[in-house]
Amino acid sequence: MNEDCLKLTAYFGERGRAEDRFLADVMLDLFGEREIATSVLMRGIEGFGFKHHLRTDRLLTLSEDLPLVAVAVDERHRVESLLADLMTVDHHALLTLERARMLRGEIGPVTLPQELHEATKLTVYVGRQERVYRAPAFAAVCDLLHRRGIAGATVLLGVDGTAHGVRQRARFIGRNADVPMMIIAVGDGERIGRVLPELGGLLRRPLVTLERVRVCKRNGELVAPPQQLPGTDERGRPLWQKLMVFTSERAMHDGQPVHQALAGCGRPVAAEQRRCGASGAFKGRALRTVTASGSWAVGCRSSQ
Repeated sequence: MNEDCLKLTAYFGERGRAEDRFLADVMLDLFGEREIATSVLMRGIEGFGFKHHLRTDRLLTLSEDLPLVAVAVDERHRVESLLADLMTVDHHALLTLERARMLRGEIGPVTLPQELHEATKLTVYVGRQERVYRAPAFAAVCDLLHRRGIAGATVLLGVDGTAHGVRQRARFIGRNADVPMMIIAVGDGERIGRVLPELGGLLRRPLVTLERVRVCKRNGELVAPPQQLPGTDERGRPLWQKLMVFTSERAMHDGQPVHQALAGCGRPVAAEQRRCGASGAFKGRALRTVTASGSWAVGCRSSQ
């Protein structure tokens, strides 16, 4: 286990460019050169950026420049060095940093602290075609988490990234066996701690991260308000809170899917959404979490 890790997340559009190249290629090339322990590039289907230009794959005229999210996790000094390189690149993106605990190799029992309304976010990184007893690894992980009573789990497919420091990029021809995927699960610390050794025994080369979060709303019921944080951390860096909403395509709010309603509501209430207040009025069945320790906004330029 390495408790001193950072997670770097970049939000930008798929048409974003840097140095006459697509920004996604620049970032992922850098992740590969730096042999980052794990990183994933994911393509969104709807969203908007700082200028609030809504993009969606539902309409041809709005399907250009769909949102991308790149996540990179490694030891603190390696991520800070990576960030320093990214800050020298002329790009339009939002970059955030979050603390995380990374576990890989042999994973033993872990005792996780738990406070009122707080939970643990578990992220498991596996290959697209990785297998566990002839079943896809992501399916085996979700089945285990379901049987152990974890509140929820979501599988996110990557199109590029690094796995154990090696670049893995999806291609039109090929099995793309090691292209990374993320499985995000949220549950109370005790349950997550108990399932970790089983995950370690299930996967051939396990790599997982743990983050502390606060559950704000679940199945339409308010659980707790977002935690009040100071404006800056001890280094003077601005502190933001990241809101994540876990829902299904069939969950509805006022006659439309929750994810579409959320994307539409953000434009006129951007300032409130930054402080995680934009989704409080939604009645759809969903799980909303906020990172309990906040995240650092280290680059705030977005062309979307």
